[in-house]
Amino acid sequence: MERQILKELKRWKESSKRKPLIIHGARQVGKTYIVKEFGKKNYDNLIYVNFETNKEISNLISESIDAKYIINKLELFYGEKIIPEKTLIFFDEIQANERALTSLKYFYEDAKQYHIIAAGSLLGIAINRKNYSFPVGKAQMINMYPLSFKEFLTAIGRDNLIEEIQKHFKSNEKMDKYIHELCLRLYRTYLIIGGMPEAIQTYLEEEKVISVLDIQSEILLSYERDMTKYADNSLSNRIISAFDSIPVQLAKDNQKFQYKIITKGGTSSIFGEAILWLKNSGIVNQVYKANAEIPLEMHKDLSTFKLYMSDVGLFVNKARYPLYQIDLNTQPTMISMGPLTEHYVANELRIKDYETYYWESEGKAEIDFIIQKDINIIPIEVKTSTNTKSRSLDLYMKKYNPEYGIRISEKNFGFENNIKSVPLYAVFCI
Repeated sequence: MERQILKELKRWKESSKRKPLIIHGARQVGKTYIVKEFGKKNYDNLIYVNFETNKEISNLISESIDAKYIINKLELFYGEKIIPEKTLIFFDEIQANERALTSLKYFYEDAKQYHIIAAGSLLGIAINRKNYSFPVGKAQMINMYPLSFKEFLTAIGRDNLIEEIQKHFKSNEKMDKYIHELCLRLYRTYLIIGGMPEAIQTYLEEEKVISVLDIQSEILLSYERDMTKYADNSLSNRIISAFDSIPVQLAKDNQKFQYKIITKGGTSSIFGEAILWLKNSGIVNQVYKANAEIPLEMHKDLSTFKLYMSDVGLFVNKARYPLYQIDLNTQPTMISMGPLTEHYVANELRIKDYETYYWESEGKAEIDFIIQKDINIIPIEVKTSTNTKSRSLDLYMKKYNPEYGIRISEKNFGFENNIKSVPLYAVFCI
C-alpha cells in the first residue's frame, strides 16, 4: 500500500545530515512492511534483523555495540557485503535488544556512511525503562500511524477524489451533491474498517466490510498479549482494565477520563502508570484540556484528559457498534456516533502531526479540539450529521475572536460567519 511515510523515508535517505532513523508506532500499523518495501526499491540490498525472533544475531550484537563490529558480524551471518549508501540495514523490534538500540549512537558517531533504520512496536515502553540508554541527539525519530482516510482512498483506488476534496477545501466552494454523498459513504466505510493495513487488505480482497472484524479482533488480542508480556502482573491488569474502560469513558456526558470508572476508588496513583503505558505503546491518543492561550502545551491541564484509541476501526470493534447503523446506505442516528466521530477526527489530526487539546468553559461549553497553527489557536467543533448548531463554538468565537473556526460535519464545504465548514471526509486537508 502507498503510504505517506514513504516521502519521509526518501527525504531521510537523501539528507546530507542523515542520522540513524527510528520508527515508532503501535503493533501492526505496517512498519515492517513499509521499511522492507522502501529498502527493496531504493537500495541494492537489504539486511533485515528481527530482534524478537533472531536470537542468534541478537546475542552477537549484545557482545559489542561498536558499529564496525556489528557490520562485520552481519556480513558474516547473512553472507552479503554491506555497502555504504547502497545497503539498508533494518533493525526490527529493536526494543527487544537494549544494546542494539544504544548501538545507533555509534553508527552516528563512527559509521555515518551506513544507512540504518530501526523500528519497534513497543519502543515507547522500552525507552522509558531506566536501564535503556537511548541515543539522544544521535538518531532521528518519526511516528507511524494507521492509514489515514486519505491513504484509505488511495488504497481503494479513489485517488481522483483526493484532489477534488483538496480543491474544494481551499476554495470553500460546495462539492457536487453526488460526489459529496459518495465521499460520505466512503468515510462511513472507513469508520468500520479503520486504518490497519491488514484490515484494509482483507476488505479489498473480500469486498465485504464485515470481513475485517476477525482481523480487528486478532489485533486487539495481540495488544492484550503485549500488555501481559511486557508488564508485570499487577501493571498488566491495570493496563487492561484502563484500556477496556475507554468505550465507557466516552459514552458519558462528561467524556473526561475518570479513574473511578475503571474501578471503585480508582485514582491516578493506581492507574497513571497504566495510562502512560498505553500512550507510549501507541495504542491510545491522549487529548488534554487546555486554556486558549499560546503556547497550548504550556497551558494544558495534566489532570484532565480524554483517551481515544489510535484506530477508529478497532474502537468500533471494541465498543461493539452495530455496523448497520454506520453502514454506507444508512444515515447514522444513534447517540453514540459522537465518540466514534471524535475518534476519527482526533486520529486524523494526530496523523497530521497536530498536538490536539480540548477547551471547556466552566462546564457550560466545550470545544472538541483546539490546535495551534503558528501564533493562532483554531477551535474545531465536531458534529456527526448535518445539524451544526453549536452554542459552544459561538461562545468561543465571541470570547476569543480567533482568526477563524472550523466546524466538521456531514455538511458540504462553505465559509460563513468566520467559520469554515469542513465535511467529515476532508479532515485530512486541515
